[in-house]
This record gives sequence, structure tokens and C-alpha cells, in this order.
Amino acid sequence: MHVDLDYFYAQCEENKNPHVRGIPVVVCVYSGRTEDSGVVSTSNYLARKYGVKAGIPIARAKKLLESSGAIFFPMNRPLYEQVSEGVMEILRERGDAFEKVGIDEAYLEVSIRTNGKFDQAENIANEIKRQIITEEQITCSIGIAPNKLVAKIASDERKPDGLTMVKPEEVHSFLSELPASRIPGVGKKVEDKLGQMQVKTIAQLSTISPPILVETFGKNLGGYLFQAARGEDDEPVKEREQPTQLSRIATLKRNTRDLPEMLPLLSELANSTTAKLKERSMTCKSVAIIAILNDLSIHTKSKTLEQPTADEKIIVSTAQELMKEFLESMPSATVRRTGVKVSTLSKPTGQTDITNFLKA
Repeated sequence: MHVDLDYFYAQCEENKNPHVRGIPVVVCVYSGRTEDSGVVSTSNYLARKYGVKAGIPIARAKKLLESSGAIFFPMNRPLYEQVSEGVMEILRERGDAFEKVGIDEAYLEVSIRTNGKFDQAENIANEIKRQIITEEQITCSIGIAPNKLVAKIASDERKPDGLTMVKPEEVHSFLSELPASRIPGVGKKVEDKLGQMQVKTIAQLSTISPPILVETFGKNLGGYLFQAARGEDDEPVKEREQPTQLSRIATLKRNTRDLPEMLPLLSELANSTTAKLKERSMTCKSVAIIAILNDLSIHTKSKTLEQPTADEKIIVSTAQELMKEFLESMPSATVRRTGVKVSTLSKPTGQTDITNFLKA
């Protein structure tokens, strides 16, 4: 599976600023030289209809969207990372192996848990989509295929909020009429060279012999194009790396700043996070609470512990104390969503205390 979060930065901004839904939204990287200097990072699909693409100058985007009522936002990296972290944690739990390839995309290997059955993989994909929209309010598009290459191409087929499944016997027919530019790694220069060779579709690319491709594009790229045109890819989904942090976040029944009302959910999230630590045989040295307010601004408060722990009571009580301190420091804050995050993770190694040493 390839999971791709739809127009991710812009979608995060829509969630934070609900009044911009239904109009073009552009997220920009401002250089600071002038008011409009910099480039577009991403945009929602309404803005794309006007020809706005990632990488074009902000001034050009504003000209294209002149009469549209478009809203331009500066990059808000902490917001995007917070949402991405929640999504990636959902995905980690859903695969036999997990590979994050960017803030807004990841691969999952699901062959073992589905016994290689594509209908079961489709069920998992639908469950993932439901969980991500429920917990993080983000839509995603998923491609399911026999390998990473075809899965990535498939995830782009029905954006946004799409699900495309390509079974082994369907790979050739699925790829054949697609433009060669849909192959990952085929940029403008490669596309232009292929055009000079009268190659526009993946089917046409598949008719070009390996020696010609190698002569034109070099050994590595030429060999890759030959295999990609046939839907061949044997690169595995890399086994999940040990996370550097773990978190759980959820929406309160209603916006509130009443601590007793928040504590049951906060404790449940702390317990769940501790369970994840124990599953991985890890400890944490830092505990933090996450508070997303009714204006969708994100706040965190953390505490470094005296020693690494995976003790449920310590993590729960620390989270409760931190939320109490946060509410006291923000007298007007009304919390919409709350969460618990543990970080500075490690796996105990060797002799950890004198009791173990004496037993040796």
C-alpha cells in the first residue's frame, strides 16, 4: 500500500481555518525579501484549477488567482508535523512493515496479515481512511498493488480521497495508457527526451529496448525505466524503524477547560501510549501533553523525568499534572482535542540496576 495525504499542508490549513473551505487555498514559502517573494509549497484543488502548482512564484500564483478570493498562508511546519505524527502512528499499527517516505506519505506491507488476499487489503485500506479522517480530520488516497512502484502510481489515480487497487493480473492494463510522466522519477527533462523518441505512454515506453534506454538515459535510469514500464519493482517496504516518540490524541466530547472533565480521556490516552511503549520494550525520558484549542492552535507542555520509565502510573500522573499546569497558565484557553506524547525513547540494555547485577 502507498498512503498519500491529500494536498496535506493546505488541508491542515482548512481544518485550522474552517472559513476558508470552498475557496482556493495556497501554502507558501516566503523568502522575506518582499511581500510576495517566495514560492508555492502546495495548494488545494480549487487553486489548482486556476493553474497554481507547487514551485511557482507566489506573485505568479496571486496573479492567476486574482479574482478568486484565494487565501495565502505561510508554512506552519509545527502544525503539519503534529498532524503527520498522528497519521503515521495510525499507519504503523496497520502494516506488517512500515516505511515513512515523507511528511505526507508512507508505504505499508500487508501481505502477511491479509494472506496475500487483495479484498482483505482493500478492507484494511478503508479502515485506515476512516480512522485517519476520524482522528485527524484528513483525507488520504491509497494505492494497493503487488509492489511499491505500482502502488504509488495507483494512489494518484483517484485523488482526492481515492482508493485504487491493482491486482497482479491487472498491472499491464492499468499502466499501459497512462502517460510516461506518471512513473515516479520521470520529470520534465526525462519526459522531453521521451517525447523526442515519440514515447508518450507507458505502453510505448515498454516497447523500447534496454540498450536504447541505457544509451539515452544512462545505466541506472535506463534500467529503471525499462522495469517501471513493465510494472516491475522488487524493492521491499523497509521494516519500521524504532520511533523517536509515541503519541495518542483524541477529541473531547465538548470544548472545555474543566480539568475533571478532561482527566478520564487524558488518562486513557496516557495508558494507551504507555501500552505502545511496552509493546516495543521501550522506555521514555520525557512526557508531554498536547492541547488543541477551539481556534485549532496547538500547544504542548512537557516534563523531563529523572530516569527513563514505562511505568503507567508515572506517565498518567505526569500527564495530569502537565494539563493542570497548562490550564493554569492559559486562563482563557478552551481545549477541543487533547493528547499525550512520550519521547526520548530507548531500549534498556545490559545491567539496569543493582538487583539485576546481584542476580547475575
